[in-house]
Amino acid sequence: MNLKEILNWRYTTKEFDSTKKISKEDMDQVKSLLRMSASSVNLQPWHFIIAETEEGKARIAKGTQGFFHFNEPKVTNASAVVLFCAKTDANEDYYKHIADVDDKNGRFPNEDIKNGFIGAVKTFANIHKYDLKDLNHWMEKQVYLNIGSFLLGVATLGIDATPMEGIDVKA
Repeated sequence: MNLKEILNWRYTTKEFDSTKKISKEDMDQVKSLLRMSASSVNLQPWHFIIAETEEGKARIAKGTQGFFHFNEPKVTNASAVVLFCAKTDANEDYYKHIADVDDKNGRFPNEDIKNGFIGAVKTFANIHKYDLKDLNHWMEKQVYLNIGSFLLGVATLGIDATPMEGIDVKA
């Protein structure tokens, strides 16, 4: 399929068939999609909770009870559920961690380039943290970039998906 066909195929699934399961091979690709998504200055301010078992989906479904009860079947009937979580802070240790991972993957030809990357990430994050005072909101927007990549990526695999905000994160 070309991109236009994929975009025309993709839709927000309203009801999942609990008898259909995503293969292990496709789930491996789904996990790669999550890891490889772009973010501003490569901050990657996210982590994911993936539930594939009935017990795991039931734990996530607790957040749909009450006001969001209409979303519970979407969680419990899906083959897998990915909970996208935004970091609540970013600091020097985190920037160094991101740089160390990138360095291990061969992104930096030398230590000066790596240190320049850390400085750039710190500068952009500090603008949002101290000047604009919107660091959490900015990091949440980075998670939405990941969600967009994820939705397009799973569509290329022929996997139905539904982005959903209707969940009580405190449940």
